[in-house]
Amino acid sequence: MSKKSNTIWFMLGATVFNILVTIISFVVLLVVYARFLAPLLPEETAAWGFPIIFIGSIVLSFVVYRLVIKLLFKKIDMEKYFDPIFGPRKPPARKD
Repeated sequence: MSKKSNTIWFMLGATVFNILVTIISFVVLLVVYARFLAPLLPEETAAWGFPIIFIGSIVLSFVVYRLVIKLLFKKIDMEKYFDPIFGPRKPPARKD
């Protein structure tokens, strides 16, 4: 496979991973909220739980994604297997 196709597959896999982590964290946070926190709160404030859980799951998935990507960067030489997405990292040397 070429670097470009490796990059495309990596981006697709990373996107699917991020979506799955978001869904799993949303379900886990929702179950924890419904089981432990919602019965303790009055009904007026319990309605705020769903939007807070949604935002919290997005933040949690971002944190998990960043940690996994950092570990992956330490183990794999990304420049060897993948094309840069937004162009080369280093500017080309100037020829005077």
